[in-house]
Amino acid sequence: MLPIDGVPTHEDLAAKMPPAERLATGPVVMVECFQPIPCDPCYHACPRQAFRPMADLNAVPEVDYSRCNGCAACVTRCPGLAIFVVDTSRPGEAFITLPYEFLPLPAPGEAVAGVDRFGRTVCTARVDRVTPGGARNKTALVRLAVPPEYAMAVRHFRSVNHG
Repeated sequence: MLPIDGVPTHEDLAAKMPPAERLATGPVVMVECFQPIPCDPCYHACPRQAFRPMADLNAVPEVDYSRCNGCAACVTRCPGLAIFVVDTSRPGEAFITLPYEFLPLPAPGEAVAGVDRFGRTVCTARVDRVTPGGARNKTALVRLAVPPEYAMAVRHFRSVNHG
């Protein structure tokens, strides 16, 4: 339960889920921001204005999914690391682009353990792409390839190489 352990319920997630029709067409943001706080970098970062204007700086972000192309500009700007890009449009494999703020960066092709919001390993994932952070915002983007049934469960990863 979100207020107690910081993990959203199925109901919390269902309220933030892009429509199934939109998920089928290509990459799209999944905003897992649930509590009103004074924050709006996602709104200002989006070049397609997919984030609806906020009447109040404390409002929870809302997305117009028809405007989102999954570019991930908002992912690196979120100070709460609460935005992901999910792509379930390809049969047999889903992709999750997530913010990553650790070193060393993983290598493309590396097998990793896909972990859920509780930190539990739920599947084996493959690092598909790594985009290093820029000069101002050093948050990197890591795109994981996961089995499609784990696209909405995997939210981070852990190295399986302990050396």
